[in-house]
Amino acid sequence: MAWLRHYDAALTRRHFSLIAAAGFDSVRVFPPWEDCQPSPETVGAAALSHLVDVADAAVGSGLELIVTLFTGHMSGVNWIPPWATGPGARDLRFRVVAGGQVQDRDRGLRNWYTDPEVGAAQERLAEACAGALAGHPGLWAWDLGNENSNCTVPPDRAAGLAWLERMSGALRSRDPGRPVTIGTHMEDLEEDRAIGPAEAAQWCDFVSMHGYPIYAPWAAGPTDHHLVIFLAEITRWLAGDADVLFEEFGLPTIPPGRDGLLPLVAEREAAAFTGQVLDGLRRAGAMGALLWCFGDYAPSLHHQPPFDLAPHERTFGLWRADGSPKPALAEVTARVNLAVLAPAGAAGRDWLDVDVAQYQADRRQELIRLYGRYRAGLKLEENPEAVG
Repeated sequence: MAWLRHYDAALTRRHFSLIAAAGFDSVRVFPPWEDCQPSPETVGAAALSHLVDVADAAVGSGLELIVTLFTGHMSGVNWIPPWATGPGARDLRFRVVAGGQVQDRDRGLRNWYTDPEVGAAQERLAEACAGALAGHPGLWAWDLGNENSNCTVPPDRAAGLAWLERMSGALRSRDPGRPVTIGTHMEDLEEDRAIGPAEAAQWCDFVSMHGYPIYAPWAAGPTDHHLVIFLAEITRWLAGDADVLFEEFGLPTIPPGRDGLLPLVAEREAAAFTGQVLDGLRRAGAMGALLWCFGDYAPSLHHQPPFDLAPHERTFGLWRADGSPKPALAEVTARVNLAVLAPAGAAGRDWLDVDVAQYQADRRQELIRLYGRYRAGLKLEENPEAVG
């Protein structure tokens, strides 16, 4: 969360070399909003310079970047510039950290879909970042935020669409031709938060979904890999069969030599889950997948948010805190250079028995019910004699 503030060019290159050697072709990076924009009118020159250096480093390692703006929400905390906070109600599941301090419970986020100053500041940041990286060969795509609905929610669909038009337009005005997406997540499927796959598809070049069985009490368990593939299928359906990137999945693991309670799982279990998800997403025609995240966090950070209250956030990494690789990496490497498969489209959705309006009438219950049908169909595929 503080990488840009303490930017280390040599460390970035070492990490990118590890990532590329394991077979990855892309990396998603999160310039913290507060570090990029110390005031609504100011985008930090040093932050932009560091961002360009990150892109240069990506090129040097044969990687491409997805740059996620307005971060924002990460690992159960909302990291917000002080000037973008204000009094009022907020989602108390997530602490707000601004200026390095956890904010009081009655201090929330100004709604960036309706607050003129915050919206203008976001547009300014998007233009500045896109201008700095315009045409850069190390950039694959822009991302308009990480699970934004955990920060603020548009008052209605029109406000959400207007924001998507404005921000995607700001990026394209300075970096034309670069793909744009937005990192939506499972809760955007469970609830109406005004920006979901359908809205994203109107202004983005592809849609992105994040999903974790450990956060879905209706999944079959913490390593239920079918859930991730199902979420990709639902996302594509709601987005009118737009291309889907599964932008986040992963599992927190038990540190070696330690005992762990759920949601932590053994590293071998996480590895099997990783391979199963990658195979399933490929069969479903996803354009790609990214794992959360690069590395476990150093013990020296465990007393800080979010790790002090959410210890499972410490060990989602593909590399342990000491730099050693976890078994999941081998599952990734074994699948390097596999061709992307075309999605089956409607022909592959025989479990879908409602239209979009029926789904939207009770999103969460329909999502759970449809997942039951999806899993039942998988069992029939595995055991056709069970039919009838």
